[in-house]
Amino acid sequence: MYRWYVINTYSGHENKVKHNLEHRVETMSQNRNVRQVVVPTEQISEMKDGQKVQTEKRTMPGYVLVNMEMTDDSWNLVKNTPGVTGFVGAERNKPVPLSKPEVDRLLHRETAERPRTQAQFSIGESVKVISGPLSDFSGEIAEINEDAAKLKVLVSIFGRETPVEVGYDQVKKI
Repeated sequence: MYRWYVINTYSGHENKVKHNLEHRVETMSQNRNVRQVVVPTEQISEMKDGQKVQTEKRTMPGYVLVNMEMTDDSWNLVKNTPGVTGFVGAERNKPVPLSKPEVDRLLHRETAERPRTQAQFSIGESVKVISGPLSDFSGEIAEINEDAAKLKVLVSIFGRETPVEVGYDQVKKI
């Protein structure tokens, strides 16, 4: 029975381990035991130089997911792959498979998740509003809401500090 397992790797070597494992599966004729190897990632949109740029970020650095039928041969194949330090959740040398909800969450299957936007700003930083009703006003960032991709900027209106909520794409750094 094919189940998903998590293997621990050296951090930063996830793609190399994926490639090595897939190559070993082919050369050792283990296609019937190992179905799929996945490095969990997510799409993140970042603002760089006023442009929205899509990047891919690993969601679990140091880990790779493997969909496989657990046999002695497949266990040894994975365990002896260069860069693999072991299986996660091994009980008495027997790896524990992931549950269906865990697999869905790690592979983002439960929802068509919208790309997360990562803030390129920090609290206390000076920014200028470039669009909307308050364009050309300058202020200081008081709060960052990464989930909503919004900033709370303290703008001076009529000599008073007024908090204004704006999107990441409505401001630029000064």
